[in-house]
Amino acid sequence: MKNLPWLHPDRVALIQKGLAERIMILDGGMGTMLQGHQLDESGYRGERFAGGNDSAHDHGHDHPGECDLKGNNDLLLLTQPDIIRGVHMAYLEAGADFVETNTFNATRVSQADYHLEHLVPELNREGARIAREACDEMTRRTPDKPRFVIGVLGPTSRTASISPDVNDPGFRNVSFEELTANYIEAARALIEGGADTIMVETIFDTLNAKAALFALSELFNELGARVPVMISGTITDRSGRTLSGQTAEAFFYSVEHIQPLSVGLNCALGADDLRPHVQMLARIAGSAVSTHPNAGLPNAFGEYDETPESMAATIRGFAADGLINIVGGCCGTTPAHIAAIAAAVAPYPPRVPKDTAQAA
Repeated sequence: MKNLPWLHPDRVALIQKGLAERIMILDGGMGTMLQGHQLDESGYRGERFAGGNDSAHDHGHDHPGECDLKGNNDLLLLTQPDIIRGVHMAYLEAGADFVETNTFNATRVSQADYHLEHLVPELNREGARIAREACDEMTRRTPDKPRFVIGVLGPTSRTASISPDVNDPGFRNVSFEELTANYIEAARALIEGGADTIMVETIFDTLNAKAALFALSELFNELGARVPVMISGTITDRSGRTLSGQTAEAFFYSVEHIQPLSVGLNCALGADDLRPHVQMLARIAGSAVSTHPNAGLPNAFGEYDETPESMAATIRGFAADGLINIVGGCCGTTPAHIAAIAAAVAPYPPRVPKDTAQAA
C-alpha cells in the first residue's frame, strides 16, 4: 500500500505542511452539540421517515415504524442536514483545521440496531459531502488556512475480541470478515463524498481496528490510490488499557504497519488522565500524535464539568512539553472548548516525530 499514489496529493501536501508548521486543531464533540437541539422522535425522523411503515419507503426498504430512531445521530445527516452543517461550521469558526464526519455509527452492524443497514453508503457519502461543503466554505473565507475533512470509521457496536455472553466466553457476535466488509463499504462512500483522510477512532478493541485497517488496505488497492489514515484508540478507564487489554504502547505497535498519518487517543478520560498515555505515544511514534480527550470524567449525571479554560490549561502543558501534533475534544466539548484549546497551544511548536528513517 505504501507505494500507492495519494488520491488528493495537493490536499495531502497541505496537511503535511500544516503539521510541520504548527499544532493542528481537531473539532470537538458532535453528540454534545446535537443534544443541545433536544430533538424528539419526530425530529430524528424528519419528513423522510415521518410515517414509519406507512411512508418511509426508501430504496425498496420499508422502515419498521415500531423501531424508534431517536438517538441515531448519523441519521440526522439525511433528516436534519442543516443542523449537522451548523455544528461543523461552529467548530471551524472556533479554529478547527479538521472536522470529523458525523458517521461514527454509519456501518451495517451499528445501523442494524435501527433496521437501517441499507442507508450506510448514503449516510457516509452525505456525511463527507456536508463536512466538505463546510470546510470549503471556511477555506474560501480564510484561504491561508485550508480546512480538511476526516472521514470517521467508528468502532461499531460489537467487539471481535470479547464475548457478549459471560456464560460462553468463546462466542462472538461479529466476525473479522463481517467487520472488514462493513468498513470497506463505509470507507468507500466516505471517499466518494470527499473525505481528505480516514480516521479509525475510539478504538476499544484492537481486533476491530485491525479489520478496519485491513479493509482500508483492500480498498486502496482496489482504487489504485490512498488517502492518509489516522488512528485513535481509547483507554477505557484508569487501568491504562483498552477494553481488549492493551496498553497505549502495545496498541501503537499493533497498528503502526499501516504507516498512519497520526496515532492518538480520545474519549473515555479527561486530558489529565490521558496525559501519561499520550506521553508514551509521543516517545515512540514516528507519525504525528493526536489527542481529543473528554471534558473531564462524567459526573453522577453523566455530564462533563471541565470548562474550556481548565481543559485548555491542561492541554497547554501537552503542547509546552512537545507531546502533540493534533489536538481537539471529545465528549462534553463544545466550540468554546476548541477555541480555548486552539489559543492555548498556538504559541508552541508541534511535536517532532521520532526519526524512523533508519528503521525503514
